[in-house]
Amino acid sequence: MIYLDNNATTKLDPRVLEAMMPYLTEDYGNAASNHEFGIQINQKVKEARASVASLIGSEPQEIIFTSGATEAINLGLKGIINANPDRNHIITVQTEHKAVLDVCQYLEKNGCKITYLSVSKNGLIDLEKLRSHLTEKTLLVCVMFVNNETGVIQPIKEISEFAHKNGSFFMTDATQAIGKMPVDVNELGIDLMAFSAHKFYGPKGVGGLFVRSRRPNKVKLTSIIHGGGHERNMRSGTLNVPGIMGIGKAAEIAKQIMLEDAQHIKTLRDIIELELLKIPNSFINGDAEHRLYNTCNICFKGVDADALLIGLDDIMVSTGSACTSTETNPSHVLIAMELTELDAYSSIRISLGRFTKENDITETCRMIKKVVNSLIGTKS
Repeated sequence: MIYLDNNATTKLDPRVLEAMMPYLTEDYGNAASNHEFGIQINQKVKEARASVASLIGSEPQEIIFTSGATEAINLGLKGIINANPDRNHIITVQTEHKAVLDVCQYLEKNGCKITYLSVSKNGLIDLEKLRSHLTEKTLLVCVMFVNNETGVIQPIKEISEFAHKNGSFFMTDATQAIGKMPVDVNELGIDLMAFSAHKFYGPKGVGGLFVRSRRPNKVKLTSIIHGGGHERNMRSGTLNVPGIMGIGKAAEIAKQIMLEDAQHIKTLRDIIELELLKIPNSFINGDAEHRLYNTCNICFKGVDADALLIGLDDIMVSTGSACTSTETNPSHVLIAMELTELDAYSSIRISLGRFTKENDITETCRMIKKVVNSLIGTKS
């Protein structure tokens, strides 16, 4: 199997598994217990929290552990609306992950006003359009850091500055950014930020929400999960200690080798794009300059992407987000970028990772060219 769907999930780094194993066997204590065993486990949780905080430039107490980014997004969006009843307007973007869009639609049904910003053909928002929609009722601006389908990177610092000048908070879904590129919540002016361990070589089932606890933009949230007051009363429930050990170790490794990963992966991504763009009527979806180094979303005009995937056998790529793989509709991200439905249905996402090898790329290029030529020949 050649795995090139790292934006859906990454392989667990063996070093992360090694760090987790004691907490799945002998060190099984509950971090909330007040006996010596529990206190020892809680100390390890604190160390893992500090590792995650170090990766993003936050204070350890500003990290709230969750089951993943989807829960973190729910807590961030619902929690801030519930805690600030005097303002009910949120600005977000049409190309957000469904975790954000679905929560916003839920909030709309419960009396919130949501503005969904459009994007240009390259996937970037227009900052002037953002400015024009800000009002005194705007509580939050929520914009994805790196798009999961195209890899497009939004101008996060500029967006947060617009929000703060208006007296609004700024939240970002940084699921595809954390562990892959430098992210400093203070430098970028981020107030709320969601992320998942399994996107940067950690385990599934654990993630977090950064919640700014320092002024001038201190965030107040209302919990959406009650029952014990864990995680600073924001997320009740027995802590997933093995998972927390995993995300802590994944964060530690990412901080050490992020640059090395980026250089290796970008080199391979550039090779695959150079080769695949030799196919007639192919083009890259998304801004070429403002794009994460591991993602290639490419359209083979007139080719059925689902048929292409079937023809690739043991090469794992995707036609979009894994979270919407049961839907038959074209990608909402690509449609928002003004692709036709036909072109959206002709696009695939290739996302590389730490464990991708050069021979994986060589074989993938060979097979994609073969299958695309076959499908074009069949059609003609």
